[in-house]
Amino acid sequence: MRFATLVQQGRPRLGVVDGDHWVAVADDLRAALEAGTDLLAAGRAALASSAPRVPLAGQTYAPLVPEPGKTICLGLNYFDHAKEGGRTEKPDYPWFFYRGKSSLIGHGQPGVVPKVSSKFDYEAEMAVVIGRKVPRHVSQADALPYVFGYACFNDMSVRDYQKRTGQWTIGKNFDATGGFGPVLVTADELPPGAVGLRIQSRLNGQVMQDANTSDMIFSVAETIALLAECLTLEPGDVIVMGTPAGVGQARTPPVWMKAGDTIEIQIERIGTLSNPIVAEG
Repeated sequence: MRFATLVQQGRPRLGVVDGDHWVAVADDLRAALEAGTDLLAAGRAALASSAPRVPLAGQTYAPLVPEPGKTICLGLNYFDHAKEGGRTEKPDYPWFFYRGKSSLIGHGQPGVVPKVSSKFDYEAEMAVVIGRKVPRHVSQADALPYVFGYACFNDMSVRDYQKRTGQWTIGKNFDATGGFGPVLVTADELPPGAVGLRIQSRLNGQVMQDANTSDMIFSVAETIALLAECLTLEPGDVIVMGTPAGVGQARTPPVWMKAGDTIEIQIERIGTLSNPIVAEG
């Protein structure tokens, strides 16, 4: 089943996708999951009902989870990307960092090149949305049933600010730099852990990254288990699983996104996230 968050009457609203239409299901994905709503059942009921259908064409998308409780991202989580970054051995532990809600944008919404930097990069990534509270110290073998679904994410990065400190958070949290959507595909429709899926980025139609989610260093299940050693993952929390090789900063010469560009992230069996690029102000 596929869900999307559209802006309706000035606020985000969750609905189930019915072909090229959308049917409202709940006010908010995170709130529905926190309330224990059976969204699969609600989605089936909406699809079987005579509720109004909204054409997806021309709609404004919000971030799939507009206000996640936590958005935890992984750096250097594909073997080829770690190698192009100068790291040749599997790390002992993931490079975790946070994203805040003001950095998130929906499908079709502009990613913003900040006034203070032109080193604006793309990163094709897969997002994991947690569906139920994950118990502390959950085992890797027991982790995947807590995943509600998967989506596309573009971890747009301001590289010079990212490198100003040993922590990456500041370069990953400029406003309007985290593309998230357009749809969530529920976990039951994908392979366990969403492995074996082709993942690409395309800048103005040119393929820049082309890999497979099987190439991730830390799998979805292992990542959840590692995080559960430290903190409680809650319904509507988001984990962003890292990017493969081919980012702009690793190219010769580097390729930076600029106003007028369009960046697309496509994951097999999930969908395509597209964002135009504009200059701040």
